[in-house]
Amino acid sequence: MGSKNLDENQWNQTTWGEIVELKYGKALKDYQGAQAEFPVYGTNGPVGFCDTPLCQYPSVIVGRKGAYRGIHYSDKPFFVIDTAFYIHPLININLKWAYYHLLTQDINGLDSGSAIPSTRREDFYALPVNIPPRWIQDEIVNKLDSLEKKITLNRQINQTLEQMAQTLFKSWFVDFDPVIDNALDAGNDIPDTLQERAEQRRLLRAKADFKPLPAETRALFPSEFEETELGWVPKGWDISTTGDEFEVKGGSTPSTANPEFWENGDIHWTSPKDLSDLDTKILLDTSRKITEAGLKKITSGLLPENTVLMSSRAPVGYLALAKIPVAINQGYIAIPSAKNFTAEYIIQWLDSNMDQIKGMAGGTTFAEISKSTFKTIEIVVPTKPVILEFTKMAKTIFDKITSNVKETSSLSNIRDSLLPKLISGELALHALPEVPELAEAR
Repeated sequence: MGSKNLDENQWNQTTWGEIVELKYGKALKDYQGAQAEFPVYGTNGPVGFCDTPLCQYPSVIVGRKGAYRGIHYSDKPFFVIDTAFYIHPLININLKWAYYHLLTQDINGLDSGSAIPSTRREDFYALPVNIPPRWIQDEIVNKLDSLEKKITLNRQINQTLEQMAQTLFKSWFVDFDPVIDNALDAGNDIPDTLQERAEQRRLLRAKADFKPLPAETRALFPSEFEETELGWVPKGWDISTTGDEFEVKGGSTPSTANPEFWENGDIHWTSPKDLSDLDTKILLDTSRKITEAGLKKITSGLLPENTVLMSSRAPVGYLALAKIPVAINQGYIAIPSAKNFTAEYIIQWLDSNMDQIKGMAGGTTFAEISKSTFKTIEIVVPTKPVILEFTKMAKTIFDKITSNVKETSSLSNIRDSLLPKLISGELALHALPEVPELAEAR
């Protein structure tokens, strides 16, 4: 194998073996869970950290062993274990361009024929590659990276927004901060079990930068606690069960052997796998659609927008707020409405109480919580004004998350459409569509 001279002013049809070398990874110990500077990669991506990199420069990782062998890129020096290769350039190329190019090629189609699917270097080297001049490589990377940065930023913003909603819920309905504040101001007794939190509030309230809730919001909360079967709760709040409070629905799967239920369907149908792939707790699309005939086979029918979804088995605990009408399979507990609660409250309550819910799951083959068991869970019911005030604030957060998810989906579609066309040279750089400006944190 050897590199050849390529014309620097035009696209050149060649093979990967002419422009890069695949370097073997090495065995490494104690990288999983390590607190160190350099990432460690295996055949499917990052697997840990280490103190000394094997590759001293940013480059591409190519999976070597396993049914799925991924393509990954590290923007800093890294280590590769012995289930993967890394790329060493033989000519002047943009290694990020090489990464994007390899995303368009079927690496998993390369198989040595051994018991464990694997990639031979000889087979990789024979893959064709159409390589443009370096300046075009750089421009392609800039265009694709700009989309990736926008997508990443939106996801980071959404993570922050979800944390804001979770923090607000915990403060109001787990730690009871507004009630403690009111009790401190009124000089009322605070239960022993809440004394530690009360002391934290005293210290926080003494700080110069402390910002109390608006007076009209604090006025919605009582200034005393009362003891119940669930412990101490704000005075005047009720105790109920999820069965009394929530409308609980389950779904089903129309026969996959019957094309009448699936072919050309346009009704969203979801299994928990759709939730496992989400970056946020917002569901805007599903991987499969059913027909009207298929929908008639699902006893719960079509559930409305703002239905709360929780996977009830294998595993228990995926959560989403459906922003589309949706039909569900049997792996869900769905809550389309409630007596006193809103969707925004319910999804945060589920998230906050997930350890208890998972602890109630049974089953021998896989963990599952039945609808009947779920309905026995006791729940504190705040007063209606408190729930509505929380919902007003949480809805603003969820609306922003939903907007970002929609934009991210659009950007991902643009990226996926542009990638093969830019890499192949089918689409010239000057013909690129306008890319939206970076979203700002909101």
